[in-house]
Amino acid sequence: MTNHELPSGLDLLKAITAAEDRPIGIWSLLGMDDAQIREGEVSFTITTRPDFANPLGTVHGGICATLLDSVMGCAVHSTLGPGVGYSTLELKVNYIRMVPTDGRRLIGTGTVIHGGRSTATAEGRVVDDQGRLVAPGTTTCLIHAPQ
Repeated sequence: MTNHELPSGLDLLKAITAAEDRPIGIWSLLGMDDAQIREGEVSFTITTRPDFANPLGTVHGGICATLLDSVMGCAVHSTLGPGVGYSTLELKVNYIRMVPTDGRRLIGTGTVIHGGRSTATAEGRVVDDQGRLVAPGTTTCLIHAPQ
């Protein structure tokens, strides 16, 4: 398959999120849904549950970090051409408030700040179902040219 036969990052993300049987991965592990995919901006929603708990009984920070890594990375991916990949070089998260594990909806949104040939940066936000900020973050991604 040549790069011209491969889908763009945006087309690939739209196809995956629209599929009835999504590939096994982080989306299914965390139950991400309500995907909104636009070039340079991606959002997913998760519902908190007891198995997301840290020892204090609230949502573990890694859940928000994973949601942020997913939406920011996918936002970068949505800007890439056919056969071009990426990997996270750096991820920064600030935690603003604790979240219960009682079925709260968390919405993560990632937006590209800069898309270059070798690196891209994005920012993200996780908010609760009342629109309150839970965790903002930033990322830098390494862009992998097609082989």
